[in-house]
Amino acid sequence: MRGGWRFGGDEKWRLIWPFFFILFLHSVAILLFTRGFLLTRTELSAFSQCSDISLSPCSPPPPPQSDTTTTTTTNNNNNNNNLSLHHHHCWTKPAVDRVVIIVLDALRFDFVAPSTFFEEVKPWMDKLQVLQKLASDEPSSARIFKAIADPPTTSLQRLKGLTTGGLPTFIDVGNSFGAPAIVEDNFIHQLVKNGKRVLMMGDDTWLQVFPDHFKKSYPFPSFNVKDLDTVDNGCIDHLFPSLYQDDWDVLISHFLGVDHAGHIFGVDSTPMIEKLEQYNDILEKVIEILKNQSAPGGLHENTFVIVMGDHGQTLNGDHGGGTAEEVETSLFAMSLKKSPASMPSELDTSSCKLDMDGRKICISSLQQLDFSVTMASLLGLPFPFGSIGRVNPELYALSAGTWGGLYPNSPNCKYCSHSETWMQNYANVLCINCWQVKRYIDLYSASSVIGFPKEDLLHVDEVYGQAQAIWTTHVNNTFINGSDVTSKTCVSSSSVLLEQIDAYSDFLATVAALARSKWTEFDLKLMVRSMFALGVVAIRACSFLSNSYILAEGKVANFLLATTGIFNLQSSVTEEKLAISAVALLVLNFILGLNIEPGLSKQAADSVSSEIAPILGLILLAFILCWSSAGNSCWIFLKHFFVMGTIVCYMLMAIHWSSESNMPTIPILLKPIGKNIIPRIIYGISFGLIALLAFAQMFEDKQMTSNYIGRTVVATMAILSAWSLTVLILLGRQGPLVVLLSIVGGWSIIRFQKLTQNTTNSTIAVSATDPLSVTQWSLLAVCLFFYTGHWCTFDGLRYGAAFIGFDDFNLIRQGFLLAIDTFGISHILPILGLPFLLVLRCPLSSQSQGRSAFFANLTEVFLIYGLITSVTTTFTIICVMIQRRHLMVWGLFAPKYVFDVVGLILTDVLICLASLYYF
Repeated sequence: MRGGWRFGGDEKWRLIWPFFFILFLHSVAILLFTRGFLLTRTELSAFSQCSDISLSPCSPPPPPQSDTTTTTTTNNNNNNNNLSLHHHHCWTKPAVDRVVIIVLDALRFDFVAPSTFFEEVKPWMDKLQVLQKLASDEPSSARIFKAIADPPTTSLQRLKGLTTGGLPTFIDVGNSFGAPAIVEDNFIHQLVKNGKRVLMMGDDTWLQVFPDHFKKSYPFPSFNVKDLDTVDNGCIDHLFPSLYQDDWDVLISHFLGVDHAGHIFGVDSTPMIEKLEQYNDILEKVIEILKNQSAPGGLHENTFVIVMGDHGQTLNGDHGGGTAEEVETSLFAMSLKKSPASMPSELDTSSCKLDMDGRKICISSLQQLDFSVTMASLLGLPFPFGSIGRVNPELYALSAGTWGGLYPNSPNCKYCSHSETWMQNYANVLCINCWQVKRYIDLYSASSVIGFPKEDLLHVDEVYGQAQAIWTTHVNNTFINGSDVTSKTCVSSSSVLLEQIDAYSDFLATVAALARSKWTEFDLKLMVRSMFALGVVAIRACSFLSNSYILAEGKVANFLLATTGIFNLQSSVTEEKLAISAVALLVLNFILGLNIEPGLSKQAADSVSSEIAPILGLILLAFILCWSSAGNSCWIFLKHFFVMGTIVCYMLMAIHWSSESNMPTIPILLKPIGKNIIPRIIYGISFGLIALLAFAQMFEDKQMTSNYIGRTVVATMAILSAWSLTVLILLGRQGPLVVLLSIVGGWSIIRFQKLTQNTTNSTIAVSATDPLSVTQWSLLAVCLFFYTGHWCTFDGLRYGAAFIGFDDFNLIRQGFLLAIDTFGISHILPILGLPFLLVLRCPLSSQSQGRSAFFANLTEVFLIYGLITSVTTTFTIICVMIQRRHLMVWGLFAPKYVFDVVGLILTDVLICLASLYYF
């Protein structure tokens, strides 16, 4: 470098190299631990084939019959490539001709179930009346289910779980913003492979995960959470006309309005209720159209309707974790062809109550894991190879096609009841279901590095063997003198069938429980070897061993900051120096504590009083900037350039916020400019100033570095001003208040440190760095993180901030803005502002005993701050290792781990860059 600090290249790198070495150690340690803790499930390349059924011990489907109850009047009209159900049998007898799947994203269970099923009636309940009425009026062919999802409850993982029948792993959360194509065997693949024509409309995530599967598709962008209507309107435009067409076999329509309304406004909001009422009207019209064409020979004579959510949502409209609100969603199923009988009472697990109108409604429960295999059985398709779900009996029984005898030519079938005939069919389907799951488990254990423990596999084999022994006995008893399979008799005793069904159900439950408990094989050796590299024990870090602390992390950080503030006040009183800075820190801490609470309203972050308050805050920030930069002769031209650029951006922010308000004085033409153009200008100025600073460092004149303390003050102010512009605009109207609070907090810490410094030992060269002040600096950053509406879960991300200045979605751009919003006030600004802990403790003209000592102290400040972050992250790692089997591992501990390790790496990177910049 042509200028630099001129205190010797060797000495400079002697101070800097430890930061890069620490970054390397942390990266290696986190990589090792992550490999042990967040291993992904091995995805097998095997796919189920129709011909595979010949390898199973189960009864094959019957040959096509001319008088079969399943008709395909509409399936073979226009598509020669479509394989009609008359001519194509696979693993099971097809029970339905067409399926309409309507996905209402983030459909909470209490959006669909009657309010009488809950202790307290809420405003958003009983809005989908059409589904409740159908479930009440037609209980044998229509039913509401509570569908239980497996966490993580992000849309990508739920689509993957719904279609594969497997358990997606936590590490896949990172793919939610750039969904890769699903390469495992899945329900959609089996549809297409077996000649079914699939029509998709709505959320474009389907097209990303299934890029070449749909005969027709109408995708719409899904990531602009502020847009409640574009995707829904697109679905409406294509859904209703498609219901009159015969060029599809499976229709998928994915609405997003409820999910977006939740993210932006929360569940208890007017936009949410309006969306639910709109959905009720849409569903009412859909059912009307389908019923009008369901007469014998009609287009929808044997159509099956599914209305379902992919996951639930919290009251704040968030999802991703494993709480009951997030994993409990709804599924409504209806067969347009009426079933001849009701569900056999022995297998009916539903709960029945009267709704607000006195109608009896029964609600059942199913695992989303069961969806793909149940739908495959209804359509006569091979089950996805990796599915570990069970064909749900209550969903399976809704289709009239499942009540027909497997062997209609058998002379003894006329003596069987409807229930016994259906249970015979269902038992055979479960036989195929169990055989498929068993062969998947066997292949997975043989080919996967992770596999399953030997003792668990032996137990699985034992349970499967018991179920198959019952099946073999049952089959032998149904043959008459070894006659052909078509002469098999119906079983008159339902108890035998129930024993068979229970045995298969036990096997499938055993496998599902094993997969849920053992799927991620934690590598303790790698995890412990991470731990040894990460440092020492601290009191705050020890608290991370408690899940209660993690939930209240912001409050505890606020308490610890208050504790240090009380210590400051006590020290100043003891020395008979009542420090205003100590009082100011306590007052600031009280203000921060008022709004640090995960689960606050979605609008809490932007509830900063009136429209004028943020603008007044910007004026005050501009005054502080001008006042603090006056009297410093370093970087005169560059300093004034930065001050003017920052003030111009403040003015643009005021216009931007005004354009989004309802103030009558704002011209109409200014609103579109203020909405998107102004934020982009501010981003450009902000990153332009950062680039200018980097350029100025490379070509700095030697004479301008003589007053290194004054120069460091200007350099710190310049880099903070440049970065704070983007942080301010992303934080919204709360931004000016948050920055003012951070300034007051920083001033209080620095002022008290300067006040307590020995007047005879006040120079930077001989004074030791105060670890307490660095700790307070770190705690203040944590408090500001929570005060601004963030918390350490994926539903704590403020997704709306990523779209400030943009209406369309770009993965890199929106991801970058979201990262700045998340870590700007808690990492970027605090770390870049660390030199203030040194340079503001002495006069700007002080040269002390040399710049080498100054930068040695600055190195010490950076190391202490990095050590604090390292210790807290170390205990987070210990915590997730200990709690790896905890119920909240995916909803609480794993997100906390991800946030902390990302924060640690970011801290190391920022310290490295800051050392290059300041040194």
